[in-house]
Amino acid sequence: MLSKRVGSNLEGEAPEYVDEGWWSAVLADEDAYQSPKKEIAAKPVAPASSLTTVDWDRVQKLYDQDEIIQLNVQGYNRGGLLVQGDAIQGFVPVSHLLDMPNGIDEEERRRRLASYVGQTLYLKVIECESALERIVLSERAAQAGEGRRKELFQSLKIGEKVCGTVTNVTEFGVFVDLGGVEGLIHVSELSWGRVQHPQEILKVGQDVQALVLQISEENSRVALSVKRLHNNPWETLVDRYNPGDIVPATITAIMRFGAFARLEEGVEGLIHISTINLPNDQKNLDVVLHPGQEVQVKILHIESERRRLGLGLVTLE
Repeated sequence: MLSKRVGSNLEGEAPEYVDEGWWSAVLADEDAYQSPKKEIAAKPVAPASSLTTVDWDRVQKLYDQDEIIQLNVQGYNRGGLLVQGDAIQGFVPVSHLLDMPNGIDEEERRRRLASYVGQTLYLKVIECESALERIVLSERAAQAGEGRRKELFQSLKIGEKVCGTVTNVTEFGVFVDLGGVEGLIHVSELSWGRVQHPQEILKVGQDVQALVLQISEENSRVALSVKRLHNNPWETLVDRYNPGDIVPATITAIMRFGAFARLEEGVEGLIHISTINLPNDQKNLDVVLHPGQEVQVKILHIESERRRLGLGLVTLE
């Protein structure tokens, strides 16, 4: 799906910049799951004699000019495919293959990856790091056509809304295809509220709008945010609620010291155990409360700057 510019940042405010160290941490997490080096070391997927000497100048040119290249699939591992051609070899992560559905079991994943061996794929170089001997390619990016990455980086602007399609969901965030460039929505940028796992918010194949936080053409990275398309609910909380108000809420988590309840998206407060009447000799809150349960709560105090909300349990619905 090609990206679309659909407007400017809310109220003209520039979003925060993302520290480069944040990207490093994210990529380290991704590598732990699908790094070609780690996987190949654990389970060789092609005979050593088949490996070739890489022409790094040529690979860099392919990357810089955003060209499409045809490479043969030599082998595979859990994380993706090992591909090779004249003076180039690299890795294609599972998330960058077109015919690889999300959510399949390990046996089906292995069967599909094995079926690629011997095929020729149209690919683009999306990462080229000679110092690390790392070449990452993408079948998905090649679908956008040659030169598309450059066009996108010339048109993308920080603080702008973009449309894309979710290509991969991990514990640390969601990858989005913007039409030749993949952006990342870190888990902390998915919602103003707590997120147990990104798959609660977005699914592979889903279209999504996001705000551009950071652009790095040199590293071919785009940091995105979904939550910043909406105002921070804590900033207007005191305008909408007052201590003493009795309002509906939904239990989200049970803790030893009380329960958390959500008033609205992004706003959760603590119902301290001292406000909850438990049956005689009962110490476990899960006897009377459970996640998803609708309750009535009384607002005891609001601390917007610290994002703290004190609640008292009134009645169960």
